[in-house]
Amino acid sequence: MRSIESSRARLWPLALALLLPAACGGDDSEAGSDSDSNSSSGVTLTSSGTLTAGSDTGTDSDTAGSDAGTDSSTTAGPTDPSDPTTDSTGPGSDSDPSDPTDTTRPTDPTDPTDPTDPTDPGPVCGDGVLDPGEECDDGDANDKNACSNACTMVPCEEQEGGGFDEVLSFIWIANSTEGTVSKIDTETAVEVARYRVEGGQPSRTSVNLFGDVAVSSRDPGGVTKIVAKQENCVDMNNNGVIETSQGPADVLPLGADECVVWRKPIPSTGYGFGPRATAWVAGSPDPVSCKYPPPLLWIGWMDAQATAHFLKIDGADGATLGEVTYPWDQGSYSPYGGAVDKDGHFYVTGLNQAPTVKIDFDTLAITDLGNPNGCKYGMTLDLNGDIWSGACFGEGVYHWDHLTNVWTTLPDSGGTRVNGIMADANGNVWGAGSSGCRLVHIDVETKTYVNNNIPLPGCSQPWGVSIDYQGYVWVVDKNNKAFKVDPETYQVVAEVGGLVGPYTYSDMTGVALKQQVVIPE
Repeated sequence: MRSIESSRARLWPLALALLLPAACGGDDSEAGSDSDSNSSSGVTLTSSGTLTAGSDTGTDSDTAGSDAGTDSSTTAGPTDPSDPTTDSTGPGSDSDPSDPTDTTRPTDPTDPTDPTDPTDPGPVCGDGVLDPGEECDDGDANDKNACSNACTMVPCEEQEGGGFDEVLSFIWIANSTEGTVSKIDTETAVEVARYRVEGGQPSRTSVNLFGDVAVSSRDPGGVTKIVAKQENCVDMNNNGVIETSQGPADVLPLGADECVVWRKPIPSTGYGFGPRATAWVAGSPDPVSCKYPPPLLWIGWMDAQATAHFLKIDGADGATLGEVTYPWDQGSYSPYGGAVDKDGHFYVTGLNQAPTVKIDFDTLAITDLGNPNGCKYGMTLDLNGDIWSGACFGEGVYHWDHLTNVWTTLPDSGGTRVNGIMADANGNVWGAGSSGCRLVHIDVETKTYVNNNIPLPGCSQPWGVSIDYQGYVWVVDKNNKAFKVDPETYQVVAEVGGLVGPYTYSDMTGVALKQQVVIPE
């Protein structure tokens, strides 16, 4: 053993002399670039006798004075494995960086994979990266879209907007005496299209969550579906062009407009029997995508024997999927007003003392809800599931409580009639009043009038009322116009003319349906 050590002692100066030029040759380039020194001296002789490239990575990045310690490890000569004071990692270190079992190995704070990195904050909600324990992470600050700021999924009904604003930015008003329906942009108050519909004397319009409208005509009886977005229109003659109305003066013949996707005749026998009550069903959204399924449609009409027919219709093609009948009032009109709740149940009111009923979406079972002591006219369903109805002969406004099944009357509505009526998402009910001409405002919670005589300058016979997606109140006047009213100031902010015998008092915008399935913002 002594002779081996003696030989090593003699060889040591020679080995040192051979290695020193290589170690010192990078001094001229070191000040300019660490990458130059790595290319000339970034090789380390390990204790096993193998060569590894790049072992200086992480040490050359030190500032002035750091290379003195690191270069000594790369230029050191052979070591004696029996010498406890030295090892291959350089003086003063007992750890082996190549040994994964060595718990004394120092950590590298610049290594992003190092679990002991003190600068690593761990999972961060809101960085757009899905970390363990997060349901989602969209990286934005919106707390009411599909992913909350707590990185949990937001139920579809609690999401803001629901993506409906673009398609629900139109109001569809039937021109009853012309046999058409007008599509009006609620933002600009400009009529953008007009369509001829099946049957005659159209009145009720209902808009689904895709923005498409169903128009019911009273005599001859019929139902028409018109799609809102041109990409959903059908090139029926295969000429590569969608031929559709471009404005109120551009009404195509019946069957020629390619945005009118289906028409359904109804076998009613006269004006009093044709379909009136009309309402789309929202359906249940996919819990992940929150996309709604193709919707179904409810309508009601009456035969000559005074039997009401309630049809559940496939919204895609107009086919009847289900039908149920119910005895109606012999001296009245067909089922008059209709609305749906979030579960798709159809609430229907008859004119005057004709029945008020609820039709179950799944079973088609019919429940009679009774009547107030007076003449019912237009109707709406508020967010509580209660019915509100205008009165024909000065009685006021009627309210039906879904919890108690009791009707009450709010007297003194400011005039003789309240015709169309509509609930909004902010706890209000609005009524179109005539004799005298006015708008009526009711508080849902207190069941009192906020204002029963809001003036509509230039009005004649306000008949229908609806709410647009921005919360403005629209009033349809039978004198060929419609008003857009600010619900806060009661000021008329826009007026649309050029209508022809307008007569609609139903969910003309689709916002009433949206309110049933999307929690108000």
